[in-house]
Amino acid sequence: MSDSILINITAQECRVALLEAGTLAEVYVERRQSANLAGNVYKGRVVRVLPGMRSAFVDIGLDKAAFLYVADIRADIVEEYATLFEDESLRGLDFSRERSSRHALHIEELLREGQEIVVQVSKNPLGSKGARVTSYITLPGRYLVLMPNLEHVGVSRRISHEAERQRLRQVVEALRPQGFGLIVRTASEGAGQEELRRDLEFLLSLWQSIQDKAQRTRAPSLLYSDLDPVLRAIRDLMSPSVQHLVLDSQEHYLSAKEFAEQFFPELAPKIELYEAPEPIFEHYGIEGELARALERKVWLKSGGYIVIDQTEAMTVIDVNTGRYVGKEDLEDTILRTNLEAAREIACQVRLRNLGGIIIIDFIDMERAENRAKVLQALQEALKKDRARSSIFHTTELGLVQMTRKRVRESLLRTLSEPCPYCEGRGYVKSAATLCYEILRKSRKMISSGARKLLILAHPAVAEFLLEEERQALEALEAQWGVKITITEEPHMHQNHYEITAL
Repeated sequence: MSDSILINITAQECRVALLEAGTLAEVYVERRQSANLAGNVYKGRVVRVLPGMRSAFVDIGLDKAAFLYVADIRADIVEEYATLFEDESLRGLDFSRERSSRHALHIEELLREGQEIVVQVSKNPLGSKGARVTSYITLPGRYLVLMPNLEHVGVSRRISHEAERQRLRQVVEALRPQGFGLIVRTASEGAGQEELRRDLEFLLSLWQSIQDKAQRTRAPSLLYSDLDPVLRAIRDLMSPSVQHLVLDSQEHYLSAKEFAEQFFPELAPKIELYEAPEPIFEHYGIEGELARALERKVWLKSGGYIVIDQTEAMTVIDVNTGRYVGKEDLEDTILRTNLEAAREIACQVRLRNLGGIIIIDFIDMERAENRAKVLQALQEALKKDRARSSIFHTTELGLVQMTRKRVRESLLRTLSEPCPYCEGRGYVKSAATLCYEILRKSRKMISSGARKLLILAHPAVAEFLLEEERQALEALEAQWGVKITITEEPHMHQNHYEITAL
């Protein structure tokens, strides 16, 4: 079964789903009030330099200042912006060190408060954090990524054939202008020199327009905004394996067709308009898949399951055998469960867009060769993921550590919010805890003179009081000569109750 892209568009949001062999692999949700900023280029102003954190905050016109780390600052930035301060002492300094060794530079050597600087958003604002920016600008095209002020050629690691990698590298090296770096994207596989040249010319003209606008405008200002979600899907997601891009908006269908015919004519015939009355995501079963992608527990076909917990600091994934008992020895059962879980974890990490630190607790295995097999299965399954990830050695406790590049919020944080009742803990007080809490407060009110009490509580709590703690209630009434009435309130949250003195 071929791959396809489905796009649902309303006035409030745009949802893009990538299906691989009919299975949901990636989802992108962009809402009008929280549009994607990653890739946007701004002319910003440095508002604060923090030598102790080796970073700076840059005003780019958003609610929160953007964060700029020293490693994301071009070493020649002082030379480029020295005229802003009319400080000749900044000129001629040696900034020839490579980016990887620039951690030794002091940020106050590179930036000063009030300095104007061109930056690009590398990470969207996440939670309470502002956007992260870099002075290394990258402009993606269909086949190439242009990197001004760098001398480098790279080839996507997802192009596996060495002969094709060498061919593309040679073609791009011949096309590359001095003072620019280029990355060959996965979509370039099989592309000819003319296609690559046209893509490069477009990116060079785009960079020139950004520079021209930077000279005309004052900070903070937006210099370049990345494509909308539909056009980004055409540029970034339509690999050779994608045979159909289907969207349900006539207006966006026409603009997508026009965009493809102008820049990527070979893709235009693959773009289709969905006109059936049933919503497109329901027709293709995407709504159910999205609901399951928010669940904590994911069942495996064998009967085992994985549990995914997202915390502020990291994501923790636990593997369990569940109902799977196997047919041979215990080690074989555990190995089969772990192998299936490794493949499913790679799918879930990609689908849910989990980023940052990820800890995986596979079921303990005695044999080292089996542990190696599971790690290899996880690495192999992650190759389909476009986001960069790294897997580290197993810890002494048997935990697998990995990291995955985080550019935008996870699917869970995009589509949901912390529970207002448990404040994101994922737990509520038990019926027993609430029952004893009610009894304590009732005693306090009775000792203060109340002779009749009306208790409104959730049915589970009321039932616990009337059945499990009936003797305690009767003893309280007999001791103080009071009357206590308990009433179930089905619409009341379990953690809420009311005690009224009558």
